[in-house]
Amino acid sequence: MEQQPQPAAGEGEQQRVKTLGVRIEEELHAQLTFIAQLQGSTIADEIRRSIEARVQAAQSDPELIARAEAARAEIEREAQARQQAIAGLFGNLAVGSQTTPPRPTKRTGRGSTERPASEGTPG
Repeated sequence: MEQQPQPAAGEGEQQRVKTLGVRIEEELHAQLTFIAQLQGSTIADEIRRSIEARVQAAQSDPELIARAEAARAEIEREAQARQQAIAGLFGNLAVGSQTTPPRPTKRTGRGSTERPASEGTPG
């Protein structure tokens, strides 16, 4: 597959598209060519319209929606398991827990006199 930038409809922005190579039987190709001629369009336009219609139909297919929900739930379970594994290995800070990171402390050695902001100035 090849990506080619295409101008977006009406805005001059670039839209990324994929180029697909599709193998179809000669009879189907002849029928598609004839349909395109009758419609005053191209084979590519007819294929694109067919794919868009299929995607739209899939978005309201209850069986496909259920499978998508199951896939999303599995992805979330896997992500949670990975987060737990990282937390077990590196602690909660590695997975973005709600604990606050430790504040910088007074540096020792080599003459540094930096102090955390909460300690204030010596008095």
